[in-house]
Amino acid sequence: MNSRRDFLKGTAWMLGAAAVAGCATSKGSGRGAGVLSNFAVPPMERIRVGFIGIGERGTWAVHRITSIPGIETAALCDLRPQQVDAAKKWLGENRKPGAMRECKGTAEIWKDVCEDPGVDVVYICTPAELHCEEAVYALECGKHVLVEVPGAQTVDECWAIVEAAEKARRHCMMLENCVYGENELLAWNLCHQGILGTLTHAEGGYIHNLVWRHLEDHFRTRAIQKPGTVIHRFGNTYPTHALGPICTYMDMNRGDRMERIVSMSSLSAAHSEFAAATYKPEAWQNKIRWLTGDINTSIINTAKGRTIMMQADMSTPRPYSRINLVQGTKGCFGDFPLRLALSPKPGGDAHDHKSGSFHRWLDEKALADAKAKYMHPLYKAAGEVAKKVGGHGGMDFMMDLCWAYRLQNGLPLDMDVYDLASWSSICPCSAESDRRGGEPVELPDFTRGGWKSAKPVTISAVDLDKMGYDRGKAKKTESQMNV
Repeated sequence: MNSRRDFLKGTAWMLGAAAVAGCATSKGSGRGAGVLSNFAVPPMERIRVGFIGIGERGTWAVHRITSIPGIETAALCDLRPQQVDAAKKWLGENRKPGAMRECKGTAEIWKDVCEDPGVDVVYICTPAELHCEEAVYALECGKHVLVEVPGAQTVDECWAIVEAAEKARRHCMMLENCVYGENELLAWNLCHQGILGTLTHAEGGYIHNLVWRHLEDHFRTRAIQKPGTVIHRFGNTYPTHALGPICTYMDMNRGDRMERIVSMSSLSAAHSEFAAATYKPEAWQNKIRWLTGDINTSIINTAKGRTIMMQADMSTPRPYSRINLVQGTKGCFGDFPLRLALSPKPGGDAHDHKSGSFHRWLDEKALADAKAKYMHPLYKAAGEVAKKVGGHGGMDFMMDLCWAYRLQNGLPLDMDVYDLASWSSICPCSAESDRRGGEPVELPDFTRGGWKSAKPVTISAVDLDKMGYDRGKAKKTESQMNV
């Protein structure tokens, strides 16, 4: 973050320099044996948060988080002074507590947030390439860390964060909001109540047409606005929105773990065709070579023998989807749109097969009844408030509410540093497999065997009344991100 150019490093994924070093890297040299599995710290009645990166996501985070009782804004940091000024003005106008220390405008000013003794938690919303450096430094300064996705970009970065967290004995959680979606939590509840039987397979994806954004004239694309630029990226470049929920369904790193991955990408066509149809021949958009495959498909195998199919497609005009499917011996949950098939017996009973009833999803009424019956208690307790406050339909607020509640009550967080590392490692390891033509690639065990004895985490309800949350003050805001 030495300059404006460094601040824009978040666009470097477009340059195709995917780092694939060491997917089969040997174990790190830290404390090891999953010492932070089921880790908790003493209850924190007051949580002082330092925000690094007050751009779009960072500003929305400030608004959401400061609505939670017991949260104070200790510091605001951004390279752009106007972002910090706007956030501080909003906090003052809304009478939010905290020191609101300003860190802005100079290189590496973010380190001041990490070093500030008045900060308990560092909340990182900067471009992805900065996440590892900032997270490690914050951990070394003794802070708990919450960092946007992906938490790291290479396997070496994953190990660095794991070892820093283990050494500091501090929480380091990746802010995977989709774990807290209403339908994702419904699926979690179905899985953990045994309604779907033994889980065998899951499917997830990030299907989101962003071609227009990749090729618009914007500061995000300045790094590629040069004739002759070649953009070639392998593997699944954005897996965690789908993978995070699936890993919580299957209790990954807590009784099972992802062991290996195979990955392949399609040909590249959508970007060049879009550019030709949208821009003049002499425009920079028609002077670059886009070789990144339109669609990537990866398959993960777990220690228990389960399979996970993942797709990434940010190129083609397919309706938005995270796929979000989980299969068990007694039923299947599907999403986008929400669907459910259930059987009273593993594999279905004879009547189901003879009548053909098990070959259909539940009808509209039966699905509504099942959704009401198995709604996650977290959504029963806080879903209405979450939807008012917003953030991707409420999941962002629900995510922040949960980590705050668990810190305030001395409980393990729903996601830990091993989740951050293993989910983030899919980017470089899928790239390595894809680059090799689909060869299997071993995935690191960041818990170093700790997954075998770690206990599953229960995503539980939050007692808003105990937290002192005034439901009447929950306001609908259109400023929160919804897509």
